Amino acid sequence: MRILLTGTSGQVGAALLPLLELQGSVFAPGRASFDLSRPDALAGALDACRPDLIVNPAAYTAVDRAEDERELAFRANAEAPAAMAAWAARHGVPMIHLSTDYVFDGSGTAPWREDSEPNPLSAYGASKLAGDRAVMEAVPAHLIVRTSWVYAATGANFLNTMIRLAGERDELRIVADQIGAPTSARVIADTIAAVLNAAQGDPARLLKSRGGVLNVACGGETSWHGFASAIVEQMRARGAALKCRRIVPIATAEYPTKARRPANSRLSLARLGEVFGLEVTPWTEALARECGQLATKA
Repeated sequence: MRILLTGTSGQVGAALLPLLELQGSVFAPGRASFDLSRPDALAGALDACRPDLIVNPAAYTAVDRAEDERELAFRANAEAPAAMAAWAARHGVPMIHLSTDYVFDGSGTAPWREDSEPNPLSAYGASKLAGDRAVMEAVPAHLIVRTSWVYAATGANFLNTMIRLAGERDELRIVADQIGAPTSARVIADTIAAVLNAAQGDPARLLKSRGGVLNVACGGETSWHGFASAIVEQMRARGAALKCRRIVPIATAEYPTKARRPANSRLSLARLGEVFGLEVTPWTEALARECGQLATKA
């Protein structure tokens, strides 16, 4: 099986690469040859690769900057997936596409289900929703993997930012009224790999019968304040020299950003077990694993 994997310089793409190499021959183009900001050029790149499966975790993820770069965000997050989906539809190729909790408005407290009605608050969320819909409409055998609060031991993300700031400052002030599940890139990659293992070399057949939207996140919930507190606790327990002594909970209104964030990013994970028989990893367990990796490297 020939697999096209986008975004290997990102967190989920990097975590997926070694796992997909166990499934087949992986073509992982860089931005120079597969630029999501140039959707019209993607069909030619796909013609050259001729994949049997497209896996697309790549995206424009600068949430606040997207408010000023809306056109670029839509090219990368909507038009590029649409171009990949059109090629996949023409050639009967299945497609796995990464989505986000930002497609929801964050109202209420109930976990968002796969069939919940999206209502994005930001340009980023709207661009991702447009890409999701393009894939759903074009590709019969698709899986839209919707996840939340992604981080990894490598890259620019909340985990590494908190560790850096905790090493520099006595006090951190972190938003406490947005609730979700921190989800490691490794958990997302492991889940996608498990779905492909279940496909037994025929992902098109599996995704036609059991595909659609699938929420993939860690179990449990916390706030960004709770996540930051757990990061500091985990790293300090592993011997990290951190200056921070207080982590102060604040309201979203005290930390204004250009793009609005959903207050409720809880995702229902029932379908993960019911349809694919997969267990949910608690967010605290996934975090401990990533912090352990960071401590080993230090």
